[in-house]
Amino acid sequence: MKRLISLFVIAVLVLLAGSPLIGAADFDYHLVARPLAGDVYAFIGKTEDFDTDNGGNIVNTAFIVAPQGVIVIDSGPSLRYGRQMRQAIAAITDKPVAMVINTHHHPDHFLGNQAFADVPIAALAETRNGIAADGNAFAENLYRMSGDWMKGTEVQLPTRTLTEGRFDVAGRKLRLVALDGHTGADLVIVDEASGVIFSGDLVFNGRAPTTPHADVAHWLAALDQLEALTRDRGFRLLLPGHGAPATDAAPIRQTRAWLTWLTATMRDSAKAGLDMNDVLAQPLPPEFATLPVAAAEYRRSVGHLFPAAEREALGAGR
Repeated sequence: MKRLISLFVIAVLVLLAGSPLIGAADFDYHLVARPLAGDVYAFIGKTEDFDTDNGGNIVNTAFIVAPQGVIVIDSGPSLRYGRQMRQAIAAITDKPVAMVINTHHHPDHFLGNQAFADVPIAALAETRNGIAADGNAFAENLYRMSGDWMKGTEVQLPTRTLTEGRFDVAGRKLRLVALDGHTGADLVIVDEASGVIFSGDLVFNGRAPTTPHADVAHWLAALDQLEALTRDRGFRLLLPGHGAPATDAAPIRQTRAWLTWLTATMRDSAKAGLDMNDVLAQPLPPEFATLPVAAAEYRRSVGHLFPAAEREALGAGR
């Protein structure tokens, strides 16, 4: 009897192991190209943190169907994402991919490069250096957070260096604006034909910003420059690095408000002699309390930013 029960249990476990109800992922990002304006499309990610359910699909990527080919802006968090992105692009146009542009060196924006290894991949010089220096560590970290969604993903370095200014690619005129603050090099892309501004992670909309490589003073200055771009006559739409597209500068102002509050909190807490545990225990203000992942990003930002605020406070007190 015990043998029959054991065989039954084994049979059930085998059946469940192959059942989608157990949570075995199909590794489908369900990418849907959302039209923005003038042959410009985006894949809008979730306003979440990395996990094994979303596979890292928390980022906005985009593409422009230009006269002579497709310009891809950021390639996503994994090889699987990049491949599925190419398939989704092919459902829109039969034009070949002409170039991939990485806006900065955070992994959700470049680890799909491997799926585009057959075309030029371009980035600012410091972004190229950052990917070369940190790319493998970033990939390993995403493996820990996203699991088998990352299977087969390896770092594919950009092959071309971009500089600020007018840039013609595949018959499309772009304006490249080199800023920094979220990272050491943050590329903003203005598509002149459509009036779409691709801000990368200088702007978060409806999600708390991340700060692992932030220079907040530089970031705030970059936001001022970026907001000035939205006042240009041809401006039509802003695509942030995370969150919904917008037809005005509201996401820029939201990002600025978070960073301004965060900086003041770090500075004032350090001046008051609080330790890190005290700062971590402080509640979020009402305007940010319901923002997705705000509590988690605040905790991470305290770790990133509070030690420098303490050093500054100690220096000022001497």
